[in-house]
Amino acid sequence: MRIWGPLTAVCLGTFMLLLDVSIVVVALPDMARALHASLSDLQWVIDVYALALAALLLGAGAAADVLGRRRVHVAGTVVFALASLGCGLASNAGLLVAARAVQGMGAAAMFATTLPLLGTVYQGKQRSVALGMWGAVSGGAAAVGPVIGGLLTEEPGWRWIFFVNLPVSVASVWLTLRVVPESKGAPGRRVDWAGTAAFACFAGAATYATVRAGDVGWTSASTLGAYGLAVLSLLVFAVMERRAAHPLLDMALLRRPALAGVLLGAFGFSIAAFGAVPYLSIWLQTVLGMSPLRGSLVLLPLAGTSFVVAAVGGRLLHVVPARFVIGGGLLLVGIGGFCMAVLDAGSSWPALMPGLALVGVGTGLVSPGLGGAALAAVPPARAGMAGGAVNTFRQLGYALGVAVLGTVLTSRMQDTLGAAAHTVAGGGAGSLRGTASEHMASNHTGSDHMGSGHTALDHMVRAAFASGLNMVAVVAGAAGIVAGVLVLALVRARRDQPAEGSRDLGREHMPVAETV
Repeated sequence: MRIWGPLTAVCLGTFMLLLDVSIVVVALPDMARALHASLSDLQWVIDVYALALAALLLGAGAAADVLGRRRVHVAGTVVFALASLGCGLASNAGLLVAARAVQGMGAAAMFATTLPLLGTVYQGKQRSVALGMWGAVSGGAAAVGPVIGGLLTEEPGWRWIFFVNLPVSVASVWLTLRVVPESKGAPGRRVDWAGTAAFACFAGAATYATVRAGDVGWTSASTLGAYGLAVLSLLVFAVMERRAAHPLLDMALLRRPALAGVLLGAFGFSIAAFGAVPYLSIWLQTVLGMSPLRGSLVLLPLAGTSFVVAAVGGRLLHVVPARFVIGGGLLLVGIGGFCMAVLDAGSSWPALMPGLALVGVGTGLVSPGLGGAALAAVPPARAGMAGGAVNTFRQLGYALGVAVLGTVLTSRMQDTLGAAAHTVAGGGAGSLRGTASEHMASNHTGSDHMGSGHTALDHMVRAAFASGLNMVAVVAGAAGIVAGVLVLALVRARRDQPAEGSRDLGREHMPVAETV
């Protein structure tokens, strides 16, 4: 216990917080039925967690350096557990979204402190083993999330995807307080609260504007106002960071093409590889009538191929420049997205298999390389900052990707239905959004194909959803292609600059977690 207890404590928290990024995906249709939630509500259930995690990750790490990493980690776990209880008890979509936001805040405090805590305990060979175990847990959590979510949703019910966090949180807190020593950053550091608030305002306003655009249009006053606030907040953040004595993100680092390319690649990767998955899950369950478990198993080709390729292809990083491995992987993710744009009203799950497998292959190439490429692009003293930035861009890409692709889905459905949308859904994208999703949710028949008993309305909504998913796949594929091209063009890491920062796990030498 004395040797591996700290690793067990940290891995428990890491597995739990990363599991909650993807575990809700297959429970969305059941949530919609139980809480009478619209597609916009479901977007926020997914988005607000990743958004809070992305917006507060850098700030939470800085706060932990000042207040104590174990203290912040335990506090974050307690907040995460209480919010999970709130999620499970939520009686309407608004309460669930609010609880998910608080859950993401707790997760940010947990995630920002995991590697620095390990760095205070393990050295030498033990550190390498610990990092390998922690990395495996991190990757496995995101991959098995939909399957665990399917099992829990199908048997005890969707609320248990949150209740299951309670005993794990108790075990994690108890073990952390017992076996993990306290540690802090260098003396004299201050928390950049103003920078944290500005970045959180930017991320929240940008995501809100994108989700809102599906209801009221891209050119509406509320959408443009929210985007204006996002731009202003980003400018304020940049000015603050240039003047801060201890910035969350050194703006000078962004002038390095290699780091900029990695960050843009990480952002586009999350959109291309994972942004469409929630909507595929809704289609599998509400249109094809699959159970939550069967729907989750359809997504396994993505997780399975990514695991195999990551295990085998990770060796490529030692002999092939990272820009080719990452850039090539992103191009494969993009091509996989295009391969999924083949659906119609009568399509079934096998139509997704080639595309999901290609996305999985690309994911297996991209994920292991992003961290090392970021560390190689900056001086060793800034390795922790680069690692935190990559995680932030990945989570922000996921949050904005879900928002953008949800709006694309809604807009495409409205265009496909055309004039009939006013009859079917009372007019307007927002109304259509709720009516279509609720109508399909009520047709949870367990059949994998459209039978003759379905009404013309069923066929119309199914055709519209398939058309919307095709557009979603095209946009996701384009994001992967653009990200791949940017990485190939910008990332020129020098071979004589290894990622030495990964050997020191203090705040300024924190390696990157490979997450969704």
